[in-house]
Amino acid sequence: MAPSTAAFACLLCFLVFLSGVSFAADPFVSYDFKVSYITASPLGVPQQVIAVNGQFPGPLLNATTNYNVVVRVFNLLDESLLLTWSGIQMRRNSWQDGVLATNCPIPPRWNFTYQFQVKDQIGSFFYSPSLNFQRASGGFGPIVVNNRNIIPIPFPQPDGEIIFMIGDWYTQDHKALRRILDSGKELGMPDGVLINGKGPYKYNSSVPDGIDYLTAHVEPGKTYRIRVHNVGISTSLNFRIQNHNLLLVETDGHYTSQTNFTDFDVHVGQSYSFLVTMDQNATSDYYIVASARFVNETVWQRVTGVGILHYSNSNGPASGPLPVPKTDVSAPWSAMTQPRAIRQNTSASGARPNPQGSFHYGQINITNTYILRSLPPTTINGSLRATLNGISFVNPATPVRLADRHKVKGAYKLDFPDRPFDRPPRLDTSMINATYKGFIQVVFQNNDTKMQSFHVDGYTFFVVGMDFGVWSEDKKGSYNNYDAISRSTIEVYPGGWTAGLISLDNVGVWNIRVENLDRWYLGEETYMRIINPEENGQTEMDPPSNVLYCGALRNMQKEQHHSGATSILNGHLKLMFSMLMALLALIFTFC
Repeated sequence: MAPSTAAFACLLCFLVFLSGVSFAADPFVSYDFKVSYITASPLGVPQQVIAVNGQFPGPLLNATTNYNVVVRVFNLLDESLLLTWSGIQMRRNSWQDGVLATNCPIPPRWNFTYQFQVKDQIGSFFYSPSLNFQRASGGFGPIVVNNRNIIPIPFPQPDGEIIFMIGDWYTQDHKALRRILDSGKELGMPDGVLINGKGPYKYNSSVPDGIDYLTAHVEPGKTYRIRVHNVGISTSLNFRIQNHNLLLVETDGHYTSQTNFTDFDVHVGQSYSFLVTMDQNATSDYYIVASARFVNETVWQRVTGVGILHYSNSNGPASGPLPVPKTDVSAPWSAMTQPRAIRQNTSASGARPNPQGSFHYGQINITNTYILRSLPPTTINGSLRATLNGISFVNPATPVRLADRHKVKGAYKLDFPDRPFDRPPRLDTSMINATYKGFIQVVFQNNDTKMQSFHVDGYTFFVVGMDFGVWSEDKKGSYNNYDAISRSTIEVYPGGWTAGLISLDNVGVWNIRVENLDRWYLGEETYMRIINPEENGQTEMDPPSNVLYCGALRNMQKEQHHSGATSILNGHLKLMFSMLMALLALIFTFC
């Protein structure tokens, strides 16, 4: 072969190899998040809110199944920050979960780069701060994980998408609200409800003039996918669009059996998708309403968010009274009708081609049962605290897996009780010592006086049962063992229980918490530590190169002179450069 021909052939092989290196792996999407304070007046009162890239709420994080997500977070606040990614399972990678027992906080004026894969996931999620009650001031935004093109969605492609981030809101910032809780008082009734960071449309004289409200622009006859997230502090909200049906199709990343609702209760921390067809005659605009639920709704009338649905051919503004919820929650027999109607679409494919119903959870033996009981807040050592099984959680100074790796003794305990005991409540760093590949039952028993939502990081769970009263073993006879919805956040009614089944196949340390922000702040949480005793690097990732150190390991932390994103990029470039040099050497040697 002539030298020039051989060189060309080698170069061609080299380029083909590089193309394989570049595109064989799953794609990356990258974001820069600059988290800072801005001044806004969502309820007509100027206040400090937390924005991401100057936006309140923050920007959409958009990815597709199996994509690698890189988020470079700049903390421009005056206090430490962590972002958590509610519903993103962080497979094998609790290092990126963004809660205190897994991550050291990002100090003020520092940056940190999260890198994770949305492995085998689709659906609607959100991100938010997890420290210092900061979510009460904002810092949240939506996450959408799209289906891959080879996996069809179980409904016709919508003509568009609209995202609504709803939540109760106070005109005091998170620091002031924190001080109220620290003083031993409850927060009281919120000042209003925001929809996408905006206050209510002036639907009656109780709404002040000059409030900036949301307007959603739509085209007649078209169908939109409406994604709704309750990112509020502690209030369950009833969501409805005047004269329009809501066809439920997805929650927390799993497709549901498709059921029409006139209105829908969205509890704190929950995410839903609905299909809404613009099938009205547009004689006027229509109200979009998110109002307080499971409270005295007459007294809580001001806790109502109102936006406007505007058809392009609308003949005038919305007017008249707001539509009222048609679902009845006044009696125990009817209150759970709606959540019990949420079933998994067993024939639809989720993130993988196989149907969602192919995992026969009802045929698996339960290895352990954990009954997690919440009570009204109580005083412990002179401070107001909230508990699970009598323990008010104290976050470890050193994150758990860092403590394990560096053999830090006494950083936490693995003695969380599997059921409540009648003994004095206490402060403790007590976690569940869960068994890898176990199949556990978790029963959330809400003996508090208010509706609560519970969330499990790293997992979804099959919601097999809920009822009022005290859970007992005989309740398992009423479980849904066929098409229970699998999700990561579930409501638990006051005086009631909700049961979920979890397959423990994700190694790491995973937060179990109440999503009601006041109770979470007061200690109503714990963690599951799940370790593979035969770990070979396949079931848990190593800590990232940019890991932050704190607590007993704080002396290992170097001053930050460059970003974690730069470190990751440099790592990729060094690898590519080494491969390039090796290949060039081969070319010059053999060509």
